[in-house]
Amino acid sequence: MKEYHLKDFSIYIGNDVFELLLENLIAESYSQVFVLVDENTEKYCLPMLNKYLFNTNIIKIKSGEVNKTLDTAQHIWNELQKMNADKKSVLINLGGGVIGDIGGFCAATFKRGLDFINIPTTLLSMVDSSIGGKLGVDFNGVKNAVGIIQQPHAIYINPDFLNSLPKDEIVNGYAEIIKHALIADVDYWDKLSRTGLDEWQKMGAIINSSVKIKLQIIKKDPTEKSTRKLLNFGHTIGHAIEAYSLKHDKKPLKHGEAVAIGMICEGFLSKEILGFSTKDLRMLSEYILRFFPKYSLKTILSPELIKLMRQDKKNQLDEINFTLLKRIGKASIDHVCGEHQISMALNYYDSL
Repeated sequence: MKEYHLKDFSIYIGNDVFELLLENLIAESYSQVFVLVDENTEKYCLPMLNKYLFNTNIIKIKSGEVNKTLDTAQHIWNELQKMNADKKSVLINLGGGVIGDIGGFCAATFKRGLDFINIPTTLLSMVDSSIGGKLGVDFNGVKNAVGIIQQPHAIYINPDFLNSLPKDEIVNGYAEIIKHALIADVDYWDKLSRTGLDEWQKMGAIINSSVKIKLQIIKKDPTEKSTRKLLNFGHTIGHAIEAYSLKHDKKPLKHGEAVAIGMICEGFLSKEILGFSTKDLRMLSEYILRFFPKYSLKTILSPELIKLMRQDKKNQLDEINFTLLKRIGKASIDHVCGEHQISMALNYYDSL
């Protein structure tokens, strides 16, 4: 088992982490244990966890980004209140990014703050969304427009949960793993480019590598004043495309699929703004497209995408702010790009 201990929280990674979870729940003497699930984690993940829990109340929400709303948050608060949750209660978020984001948000705001624990069940949440304390909901079609930063009490990552996931969910999480390599570790990139997802059942080492990269960054800047923005590579365009797809597509893009598009587009902007090499842009684009099918941007109204990008939290003075690549393994924050450059990047993706 791998352990990481930061000032405000700890992370445990391994197939035996739930024994430690039980010990810690007992040591904290919680009055009640609440577990937030959706229909998938209730069926496939909760049975693995049940024997390590006690005095448990289940709160269920519907899965999917479309349900990461204030209405769902209100349902969670209602359930906590109805079951007499007090300040010594704890909420366990058992699920992927939606469960972790909205569950943490509700715990951090109910009675001005309950402890919450993240148990991520998807690859995406194991390597990214469960770590770092970004919590919130989507609002008026804008991703994560309402929220706070509050660290969980602990995070327990059990790679065994990946065995219950379809391959497309593994691929969805792989986008954030690619991002970690591109922004911070060229050797990690080289390793990924050699192995890909051929051995995805043995993801423990890759999860650990990505967790270390994210922890190194958020330890320096927990509230995203500076270097934590490195983690936003691919996300300015990616979040806008994800929000657009959620509104317009019958089968909306997953987060990782949208970020994959964003990384290719923002790789192009890196070439235009920072001189990122054409060779590396081509390699980055071809590698990402090995795993993520093309999505046509031709029917997307560019002004609507630009409007969504202007809602991004990194922006200042109505300028659209990007994290870009100087080279593979080295990213740079706070670069402003104009609408024409963004349109060129979208056209580059469409041309592939």
